Amino acid sequence: MPEKPIILKKTTVATSRLFRIESLEIEFSNGEQRNYERLARGNPGGGAVLIVPMLDDDTVLLIREYSAGVHRYELGLPKGKTDAGESFFEAANRELKEEVGYGANHLHHLSSFSIAPSYLEHMTEIIIATDLYAEKLLGDEPEELEVVPWKLSNINGLLATGECTEARSIAALFMAFEHLKKP
Repeated sequence: MPEKPIILKKTTVATSRLFRIESLEIEFSNGEQRNYERLARGNPGGGAVLIVPMLDDDTVLLIREYSAGVHRYELGLPKGKTDAGESFFEAANRELKEEVGYGANHLHHLSSFSIAPSYLEHMTEIIIATDLYAEKLLGDEPEELEVVPWKLSNINGLLATGECTEARSIAALFMAFEHLKKP
């Protein structure tokens, strides 16, 4: 494996309410230097969670919510940022209560995902939530989210609807299916 490049200089070139763009001056082990730009972590907690809430052994609870990036409603897994001082398990249970109306007695860290790692500093922790109980917290969503139960064994049927296109949700569903079917 090659030696990791050195960041010579890091400059914030733009910020918004949600995002911060950084310019990075990088030097590689062979002496070559390049400038990269990345979308940096913006929240103090520094991370995000995506939850696979299992109502029973084969029923996952999806949410339908508006996605501004593609300007339509998408079916996917509940997700959100980790607040300052909050563990990713605490964030997962809070987001689950806010978006789905359930808490979980058992949370399992399945994996960590990056999206477009060449451009985004962002990581998402994938959490399986089981042994659910009803509990609703007020969230920051502008409208009530629709909760849609779906058979995990029918992920291909979900994809065929065209309503679930987020790569993190799709990958997490397939990984959860494999993880949960083990004896």
